[in-house]
Amino acid sequence: MPFDLNKYLVIGISSRALFDLSLENKIYEEKGLKEYSKYQIEHENDILKQGAGFNLIKGFLHINEIVSTKRKSEVIILSRNNADTSLRIFNSIEKYNLDISRAALTSGESLTPYLNAFDVDLFLSADKEDVQEAINAGFAAGLIYENYTYAEDDLDQIRIAFDGDAVLFSDESEKIYQEKGLEAFLEHEKENAKKPLPEGPFAKLLKSLSFIQKQFNGEKSPIRTALVTSRNMPAHERVIRTLREWGIRIDEAFFLGGAPKGKVLDAFGAHIFFDDQIVHLDTAAKFVPVAQVPYKEEPGSIT
Repeated sequence: MPFDLNKYLVIGISSRALFDLSLENKIYEEKGLKEYSKYQIEHENDILKQGAGFNLIKGFLHINEIVSTKRKSEVIILSRNNADTSLRIFNSIEKYNLDISRAALTSGESLTPYLNAFDVDLFLSADKEDVQEAINAGFAAGLIYENYTYAEDDLDQIRIAFDGDAVLFSDESEKIYQEKGLEAFLEHEKENAKKPLPEGPFAKLLKSLSFIQKQFNGEKSPIRTALVTSRNMPAHERVIRTLREWGIRIDEAFFLGGAPKGKVLDAFGAHIFFDDQIVHLDTAAKFVPVAQVPYKEEPGSIT
């Protein structure tokens, strides 16, 4: 029978998000494709260092080892490289013993059409354009911060942290805060406390993670989630009621009221944190791997 990706949690990741390709990318930007290709072929037996998304991917794959009778997740390499320059990527995957067997290599063409073709639930990349295209097409996508290195962690449990507004939820309430200020935002949330927030780009992913968690029937789940938001009371009630309405299990929740998120994320042990605000990501990246969730561009908008 054909392999049906729709039955799995599918993570698409670029080679730059999985491995440290900062030097190689610099060669590409400064000397062009020909020199980049030459370098990659000459060094195709040199194993790449782990990138910012490595631990996260290893954690997703570890879920399959825990539940050996039924595979839960699938990881796919999505890259603008061509096949000839990608042997180094595959050699590194094999060396690290990563259970990754599928890839889309587009020779510079857009990756977005293949997100749907591979039923991708989450796309991680170090390329801003690719992530923006994915968000515009309605996929959960994050621009991973690649210029940080993190120690390899114990992966018995993968820990994923999310911001609320514009990530799990729509940016409806955040726009009120940005346009009218904190007081108007709090009043709006208080008035709408019993009205569920609309879904954001990562709502579907959280629901998929929650579904996997529920299959462990009280046993320790290999996935642990956290909400780390700048909201505080009284804006907390609408969030809690929304998650309840969705039937979502969220393991930990932190309402920080604008306080820095980095140390909280470090204490939680996040393998990745998704947020839309650069001000939060820049500080959090000193503690844990992070990825920016850009705003969806409306047709005809000027960026």
